Order: sequence, then structure tokens, then C-alpha cells
Amino acid sequence: MRHGETSAASHMGSRRSRRLVLGGLALSVLTVAALAYATAEDRGRDQPAPGLAAGRQSQQNASSAADRTATPQAQPVSQEQLDLLPQSDVFTSIPAAPRDPAPGQPPTGMMAHPIRTVAAYTAPGGDPVAAVPSTQLIGIEPTRARVDTWLPVLDRQPGWVMVALPSRPNNSVAWLAVEPPITFTSTPYLITVDRSSFTMTLHHHDREIGRWTVGIGAPNSVTPTGRTFMVAVIRDPAATYSPVLVVLGAHSDTYTTYGGGPGTIGIHGWPDHGVFGTASSDGCVRVPADALHAVTTGNDGQPIPAGTAVVIT
Repeated sequence: MRHGETSAASHMGSRRSRRLVLGGLALSVLTVAALAYATAEDRGRDQPAPGLAAGRQSQQNASSAADRTATPQAQPVSQEQLDLLPQSDVFTSIPAAPRDPAPGQPPTGMMAHPIRTVAAYTAPGGDPVAAVPSTQLIGIEPTRARVDTWLPVLDRQPGWVMVALPSRPNNSVAWLAVEPPITFTSTPYLITVDRSSFTMTLHHHDREIGRWTVGIGAPNSVTPTGRTFMVAVIRDPAATYSPVLVVLGAHSDTYTTYGGGPGTIGIHGWPDHGVFGTASSDGCVRVPADALHAVTTGNDGQPIPAGTAVVIT
């Protein structure tokens, strides 16, 4: 090879070497950048960069604010206003209370208890219609007593629950704001009464555990239909017709008072078995002794709790 050709070849080789070096440097830079990006992206999965975190937090705050705006807020009720509201108990009537929109539908088993007197509303965010006390007065003089108020939850909306009321008219409901004065629990039990077939059924976790032929109200004093609940269980061994009476939150539409009480209907025994399968009572559900034992002691020997729903159709 001649000298000129050698020089040209050397020059070309030098240029190729520089290109390779520069290419290698560029590839290294790109590799480092890619690794840095990947590392930042992985770190971002666990902990977003400050700017992104702030943006996401702002979105979360906005969503929370939107949720609060979407949930109707309870109208403030002062203690003076609360004292002026009609009290919902078995002795009172709240004509302005809404009516149960689905009186034949079994509830879920959730129950609510106000630990102090609270306002009940016509709707979520609606007007206050009644005061619900933490206890209910039951029985007749001189053996009246107070028991905790437990109400079945019939419907739910964000921040609110609809409950059955123990006051007249039958099938009265109201909405309670879900706030600290309200506590909740649940029951696996449901009692149903079918007037057309004269049957009462006890359910435990959606499973039928007992069915009995029972007596119901006579044509002039019918057993009222709808979703009601167990207010309390009264035990009186000296009672002539039944040693145990299950007081319900429903009332006779015939009697405004009965035997010195507010005319609530109940589930109780009866000494004459001939009444079972007939419409012959003053509105109460008359049941055999084993049925009465079952609806007061439950499936495991523990008392069925107050607030347990009773659906009468």
C-alpha cells in the first residue's frame, strides 16, 4: 500500500474509533438515564414524587369534600328543640312520621341503639319529626320498667339509616344520622307471621329453625301487618294465660289502650290449644308453648335480642 493510501486508511480508522467511542458514551448515557428513570418509576410506585403526591392529595381532598357535599347533612337540633319534639315510644303517636315503603321485605338484621335521646328525621337531610329516647317504658302499673331502645334498620344511605319506630301509627319509620350517639349491632334472627296460613316461622341466618300453627286477631281486631320488632320480653310467672309476653312495636288499630297498656300487640302463649289456626285474639299472635320458648331463647339458648325484626303479612 502506498503512503497516501496508508495515511487515508489511518485517518479513516481514527474517525471510526472516535465514532465508536462517542457511540459508546451515548449508549452509556442512555443506559444510565433509563436506569435512573426506572428507579424513579419503581420508587414512585411506593412513594410518589412530592409534586405528584401533592396533586393526588388534592384530588383525594376534593373527592372527600364532594362526598361530604353529596351526603345530606342532618339539620342541627338544639337540646331545647329536641325537648319539644314528640317522643317516639310505645305510648305515643307520631302522625307526621313517614310510612315504611317496603313493609313486607325482611330487613338485614342490623339494629340501632341511641345511647342518648336523638332526633329522628323525615328523610336524609329532612326535617326532624321525633325524638327517639335511649330507653322504652314497658308494662303496666305497678310493674312498669325501662328497657334499652333497639330499632331494626330497614334501609341505609351514606351517613343515614332508616329505622322502624315503636310509636303509632303502625309502619312508622324515620331516618337517623349515623353519628356517635348511635351504636349498631346485628341479629341472626327473623320472625315472620303469615296470617293467611296461620303460621309463625323463626329464621336463623336465613335458615328456618321452627314453624308453628298460631292464632291471630279476630276480624274486628285484626293483627296489623308490616315490619315491626321485638321491643322487650316480659316474664310474669303469675300470669294466667302466658308466663312470657313478647312486646312488639306494632299497635292494635281497634284498641287505643288495652289492659292498662298502650294497645301494643305481642306474641304470647294460650292455655286453650283450640285457638291455634283461628282468628280469635284481640290482635296478638297466640302461639304454642314450644314456639314461645323458641322465640325467647333462640337457637343456642341465648335470648333473642330486642330489636329483632318481626314481619307480619
